Amino acid sequence: MRAIRVASAALLGMTALTLTAPVAAARDDGERNITSFGFNVSPTTIAAGGRVSLSVNGCKSDTKVSSGVFDTVTIPKGQGSATATVDWDAKPGAVYEVTFQCGNESGHTDLTIATGRPSNPTHTPVHRGVKAGIGGSTGGFDLSEIGLGAALIAGSVGAAYYWSRRRTGEHGG
Repeated sequence: MRAIRVASAALLGMTALTLTAPVAAARDDGERNITSFGFNVSPTTIAAGGRVSLSVNGCKSDTKVSSGVFDTVTIPKGQGSATATVDWDAKPGAVYEVTFQCGNESGHTDLTIATGRPSNPTHTPVHRGVKAGIGGSTGGFDLSEIGLGAALIAGSVGAAYYWSRRRTGEHGG
């Protein structure tokens, strides 16, 4: 009988732990996926008609970059970047998805269209390379999510302990 109580308490604790994991993992950091290769659009906000730099790092094949706001660009294997011109009819304030396709893997990020027109449409952006880091994530710990997860786990463990001790006392042993 005691084994059933211990198993129930362990199951309750594991269930609470399992249910708290999606809360911490459900965050959207702008880059919505993690890939084995790095990718970047710079700048992330640009006026219609402007030029964006498309960078890729770690792709072992040609990379196709596509979006509804510029023509598809191919970054050849061994090269790290290319540029694309944003369509002049891009809607100011709109957010367009940019897809980087490397082999069978794809990564997505957003490009926002600013209001107004570029002051110098022939300006070429400075290429500074890909920002490397934690697998494409903007990273960091969100203390409120950590606190919520810890509180849920502590509460479920405490409840399991309370109920297992209470039942032991009620039945005399």
